Amino acid sequence: MEHDVANAPRLTESASAVFAVLAGAGRATRPQLASLAGLSKPTVSSAVAELESARLAAHSGTASSGTGRTAAVYRLGPAAGAVLAVDLGPALTRVRVCALDGTLLAQADGSREDSADVVREALDALPASAPLRTIVVAVGDVTAQREGTAMRPATAKAGPVFDAMAVALPPGVPVHLENNVNCAALAELHEGAARGHHTFGYLRIGVGIGLGIVVGGRVLRGANGAAGELARLPYPWDDGREPRHEALEEYIGARSLLRRTAEAWPDADGPCPRTAERLFALAGEGRATARAVVGRHATDVGRLAAAVTAVLDPGLIVLGGSTGAYPQLLPGVRAELTRLSWPTEVVSSTVGDLGTVVGAARLAVARGVQTVTEAAGAKD
Repeated sequence: MEHDVANAPRLTESASAVFAVLAGAGRATRPQLASLAGLSKPTVSSAVAELESARLAAHSGTASSGTGRTAAVYRLGPAAGAVLAVDLGPALTRVRVCALDGTLLAQADGSREDSADVVREALDALPASAPLRTIVVAVGDVTAQREGTAMRPATAKAGPVFDAMAVALPPGVPVHLENNVNCAALAELHEGAARGHHTFGYLRIGVGIGLGIVVGGRVLRGANGAAGELARLPYPWDDGREPRHEALEEYIGARSLLRRTAEAWPDADGPCPRTAERLFALAGEGRATARAVVGRHATDVGRLAAAVTAVLDPGLIVLGGSTGAYPQLLPGVRAELTRLSWPTEVVSSTVGDLGTVVGAARLAVARGVQTVTEAAGAKD
């Protein structure tokens, strides 16, 4: 199904400001919009009329005040449109379509190999007339925009799967790529374990490793878009041992964790766990070998957290990922970090596996609102 991708109408500066406030509030009266936007009531009334004329705002009932007066309530109109967020995960593709006030309109999940079909399934749930404002794709790679070209994954790690998915994207809609760990960090900031913290590190430990760095409420991306690429830390770093490319990720990643489990597992303990989930379950049951392997993994993650703390002093580290999010790691990580560095709070992720697509959707909504408001002043 093809979707309307028409450009947003040009707005006055006041209408642009009111639209942004309304998108953030979801529903609001004109007095509330005036207060939130810092504009006079007559200016807001004019701005609302402009937005209604462009079908960017619509009447949504009335609200009663404490004095018994009623006021018209407004919401975003049908022309405000929607945004698309795609999480190209290592195994699953998760897709969300949201209105510009963040309301979830459609979602779909499926295998990474079927990513194009997953995107089509989510888009098919939208009316064809709904303008799609922007698309954000979260990838497990460094992303950068070369001058004069569209955004692309920086390496071959995510390039092929992105190309396979991109055939399903509607033409003419701006596409923004973001690192998946950065998206998850945004989800933790706004909806997860880091709420109330403007500076923190989101440390993801799973098949790979990565760090989302948030400073002053904003994700730090770096000069090359590669801030937080912990896989590039030199490892091992010792006399007579040559660091290898991404060797630290290979050592701490889930595959090596399970390989070390198999090497340490005695026949007397029964079947060796083949998944991290089973390993942590057995550790929770008190199995000595499982507890020892998990304890060593916690120490390794604690050392990585100490390296992060030495550079960033984030005050808070949120542990996430397919192995990092297990609360059983916390005591060991905290102990090793305390031994090697200064006091830093360490907590487990609360957004879980959905963190990346939640963060990508939040970023897409912000960019979608910007597409409507960025022409502000053209009519003033």
